[in-house]
Amino acid sequence: MIGFYDYTVILTYFSLLSATSGIVVALSGGGHPYYGCLFLLFCGLCDAFDGKVARTKKGRTKMEKDFGIQIDSLSDLVAFGVLPACIGAALIRVSPYLTGLMEGLPVRWEIASGKLLLHACLVLYVLAAMIRLAYYNVTEEERQEKEDTARKEYLGLPVTSAALIFPFVLLVQYMSKTDITLVYLLVSLITAVLFISPVRVPKPGMRGILIMVGIGAVEFVLLLLRKVIL
Repeated sequence: MIGFYDYTVILTYFSLLSATSGIVVALSGGGHPYYGCLFLLFCGLCDAFDGKVARTKKGRTKMEKDFGIQIDSLSDLVAFGVLPACIGAALIRVSPYLTGLMEGLPVRWEIASGKLLLHACLVLYVLAAMIRLAYYNVTEEERQEKEDTARKEYLGLPVTSAALIFPFVLLVQYMSKTDITLVYLLVSLITAVLFISPVRVPKPGMRGILIMVGIGAVEFVLLLLRKVIL
């Protein structure tokens, strides 16, 4: 078989499987955005450690390293680009506010000036995520040719930040007891702009990664308790 299947890429494969499952679940039936967020958080957990796990293997060939870089970006596009957009689409589908707002309007009006415009926000978000990932890949290749040190900062908000941003928005909806679908879409647009803006974001060390994993774990437990168990 072509490709690589050792432990250095297993977390990336798990992330993609989780992202794809989240997309299917979020868009199934009437829409299940909260379940989709559980899969998004798991993708974030996998991404937090996939690079560190890969670097534990000594003597990796150039092809193995390049393969790992490529699948990481491809997986990230699905996990932190497409999946958050699908969660947003599911929110639009189940939103009581939008349903009430468009109730009684002709179907053609609803499609042309309502939900189509809202979904366009999500499409732009995915586009920005793709641009951010492609730009990072190109600049990282150039940087590695000139210097051997590890990267200390990112230019543009990393797309993996979506794993913490969007679950938090849904948790706010639970706590506020109000429909904040439009807020989710606004946050997606702001996040998209930050993806492609020249803002400098320090690269977190192990301590920072563990803090973010802890935040993600809290979000996961709260979503699980509120939606699955309670």
